[in-house]
Amino acid sequence: MKTKRWNLAAQASTEYVERLRQEGIQPTLAQVFYARGYDQPEAALDFLGAYQQTTDPFVMAGMERAVERICQAIEASEPIAIYGDFDCDGVTSTVLLTEVLRRLGANVRPYIPDRVDEGYGLNSPALHWLAEKGCGLVITVDCGIRSVQEVADGTSYGLDMILSDHHSIGPELPPALAIINPKQADCPYPEKMLAGVGLAFKIAQGVHAEAVRRGYAGADEWTPDEWLDLVAIGTVADIAPLRGENRALVLRGLEQLNRPKRLGLRALYGVAGIRPGSVSAITIGFIIGPRINAAGRLRSAYLAAKLLSTQDEQEAASLSVELNTINQERQHKTREMQAWAEESIPGEPGEVPLVFASDDRFEQGVVGLVASRLTEEHYRPSAVVQIGEDESHGSCRSIPEFHITHALEECRDLLERFGGHAAAAGFTVQNENIEPLKERLIQVAGKELAGRELFPSLSVDAEIPLRLCSLELADSLAKLEPCGEANPLPLFVTRGVTIVGRRQIGADGKHLKLEVTSGGDPVEAIAFRMGEDSDTLPLYVDVAYHLEANEWNGQRRLQLNVQDIRPAAGQE
Repeated sequence: MKTKRWNLAAQASTEYVERLRQEGIQPTLAQVFYARGYDQPEAALDFLGAYQQTTDPFVMAGMERAVERICQAIEASEPIAIYGDFDCDGVTSTVLLTEVLRRLGANVRPYIPDRVDEGYGLNSPALHWLAEKGCGLVITVDCGIRSVQEVADGTSYGLDMILSDHHSIGPELPPALAIINPKQADCPYPEKMLAGVGLAFKIAQGVHAEAVRRGYAGADEWTPDEWLDLVAIGTVADIAPLRGENRALVLRGLEQLNRPKRLGLRALYGVAGIRPGSVSAITIGFIIGPRINAAGRLRSAYLAAKLLSTQDEQEAASLSVELNTINQERQHKTREMQAWAEESIPGEPGEVPLVFASDDRFEQGVVGLVASRLTEEHYRPSAVVQIGEDESHGSCRSIPEFHITHALEECRDLLERFGGHAAAAGFTVQNENIEPLKERLIQVAGKELAGRELFPSLSVDAEIPLRLCSLELADSLAKLEPCGEANPLPLFVTRGVTIVGRRQIGADGKHLKLEVTSGGDPVEAIAFRMGEDSDTLPLYVDVAYHLEANEWNGQRRLQLNVQDIRPAAGQE
C-alpha cells in the first residue's frame, strides 16, 4: 500500500476562529483559511470579498503601445493575425481576442500552429506566410516570450509584433513592438499569474476602453465581460493559481458557464453529461478542458476553436461529438504510451533523479500527459520525447523540489527551442542531441536533488473527528470555490475510523468504495485507484480526504473523497 507524507497545518488560535465566527464563518472553514496562510482574519475576509487590487489593463507594461497599434490597424482595416497556441489556454485566448476585435470592426484572422508540423510557439515560416497574406500586425496569445529569433524574423518580414504570453521570461526579450507579460521586471501590474487567456482579456479590455473613448460605433453597448466564460475555461485548464484576480475572473466566468450562451458549449455539455447549473472548476479541469485540449493533441486545434465560436447548431452538434470521440482516443493512447514509457525505464524509476523516455511510437500530442502520469506515479521529474525523423519534440513535468524550465536553461545549447513553467515545459531537440540531453538533465536533477528525500506529500488543512463531517460543513466549505491550483479543495484527516463496509468498483475493480464510522452512523467514502488495497486494509485506519456533497438521483449524500489511507496506530 503506497502512502504519502501528511503535513498537518498549525492550529488557528481561539481568537482567530472567534473573530471569523462573528463574520459568519464556520470554525472548520476558519481553520482552513489559517492553514492556507491567511493568518490575519482580515486576509480571510478579503479572500471572500471582491478582488481589491487594481485591474486597470493600462497599468500593465506595454499595454498603451499595444492598444494604440491595434486601434491604428482597426481604423485602417489593416489585416491582423492572432497567433495562438494549440492547448486550451491558447485556443480560448485566440477565440476571445479574435471575436472582441471583430466586434470592434477589425479585419482579423486566427492562426494556430499545427502541433506536429510546426511545434509549439512562433515559427518563422508561419510569420512569413502571414506577411505574404497581407497581415501587418501579429498579436501572439499564450506564446512568443522566448521566440527571440522568430520575432526578429517577423519584423524583417514587415510585421509589427505584439507579444502576450504568461510564461517565464528568458534571459533576452524578443524585439517586439510591445510585450504584455506581467512577469517582466518593469511591469507594475499586481497580478503576476494571469493565464494566457487572462492576458488576452486584459488586451480586450484595453482596446475596448480606447474604442469607447474614440467613439467607435456601438462600442459603448457591450463589454469584454461577455467573454469571461472563455477566461474561466482557459485559466482553470492551464492550472493557473486560483487566487487574486484569477479567482475573481473564474468566479464570474463560471456564472456564464452555468448559463451557457455559446452553441458549442451547450452541445458539448450534452455529449459530456454536464448539467447547466452544476459547472465548477472541477468540471472545467476534468471534462471541458480535456476535450478542448484533445483537438490540438491529436487532430487540429481549429476544431476546438470552431466549437467555441460557431453560430450554427448543426455544426456545434457535430463538433461536440467529434471532440468527445477524440478525447476517448486520447485516453486510450495515454494509457498505451505510458506502458511503453515504463518499459523503457532502466531499473526502478526511484533509483534515478529524473525519468527520461524517448520512442518513435510516441505521439507528440500525448507526451505531456504521459510525463504527467510518470511524475505522479514515481514522484520524479520526467521528460518524454517523441522521436521524429530528424527533429524530436519533448514534454516535461516536475515536482515542487525541481524547477524544470530552469533545468532546460542549463541544456539550452542542446535544444532548438523550449519554454514553460516550474512544473511543466516543452522543447524541440535535434535527434543527435537526445542522448546528450538525457544525460545532462539527469546530471542537473541529480545535483539539485542530492540528499533530498523525494516523497509525495499532502498538505492537510485540519485534523477533525468524523462527527464534524456533515452536509452543512460541506456547504460552508463551498465558499472557497472555485478550487484548483494554489486554492485546493480542503483536505482533512480523521484518525482511527472503523471500516464497516468495503467493495471494489469500476472497471477491473480499480476503485474502492468504503463505509467508515467512529461510533455513529456510517459515512460513505470513495477511494479512486485504490481498489487493489481492498483486501490488505486493516479494520482501523486513518484517512485523508476531501468532504463532498454527492448528488445522485436527486438526493444529496455526504461522501469522503479519500486521498490517502493508512493503518491506524497499532494496526501496522
